[in-house]
Amino acid sequence: MSLGTTLKQARRQLGRSQKAIATGLCAQSMLSAIENDHYTPNAKLLLALCRRLDISLEAISLADNFAISNSDSLNTQMQQLCNQHRYQDLQQFLTDPATLAMVTTAQQTQAYYYYLGVAQLHVDSQLTAATQNLTFAMTMTESRHLTLLTRLAMASLATVAAKQHHQHRANQLITQALANIDQSSYEENLNIIFYLAALTAYFLSDDQLAANRLQAGITFITAHNSHYMLANSYRLLAELAIRAGHADEATTATHKQQFLTDLFHEKVPKAF
Repeated sequence: MSLGTTLKQARRQLGRSQKAIATGLCAQSMLSAIENDHYTPNAKLLLALCRRLDISLEAISLADNFAISNSDSLNTQMQQLCNQHRYQDLQQFLTDPATLAMVTTAQQTQAYYYYLGVAQLHVDSQLTAATQNLTFAMTMTESRHLTLLTRLAMASLATVAAKQHHQHRANQLITQALANIDQSSYEENLNIIFYLAALTAYFLSDDQLAANRLQAGITFITAHNSHYMLANSYRLLAELAIRAGHADEATTATHKQQFLTDLFHEKVPKAF
């Protein structure tokens, strides 16, 4: 479910009106806009709403996953494996013939190869299969415009190219993934593009470019009243500061990352 639907359902289960829930937190019209996914609350308001509605923040995920089939249960299982970073299990799940048989449309096929490529990126050190499947995901689109999923596939493929020390290819893909991103209709998953752009620069040992991209990403995320990927961004900033020998900057970034992780339960990597 979307964030708005989750909040609306929780409110109705409690038998509370919008006015009752909004009182002291925000205008009723703002809560209505949130419930209808016309407005994304900032972190402070989201936390207050969750407390009032007795919702665990662990159940809130602002970034929607892409459907790989028409089966809600299958999509939910895939989402859980992805959100828990269980990439070995995710790869086994996706390569199961029963899962593959449920993938029917072109959009589902693109999403399928994207998730398969991401899973293989984390479990296969050779990166050959990840490269192949992310390339499939990048090219399998019926849209003439650069879609969110295509951007994600490009940025993910860029990290693979960077790990393989293909600097020109990696930078080319990131440039494409970031092209006119401010003009796109905002979706939470766009936050990931900036993080992957920074991670690509990190793998290429261009720490200043990585830091610049992270700062641009943090600005982009907060400008849209979001928190998704902020913890991961500060985690990578801390890593860059450690690598540069800037202990104070590393400590500051780590404290921000820990605060966001505790607040929103966003998983961050222990190592890159």
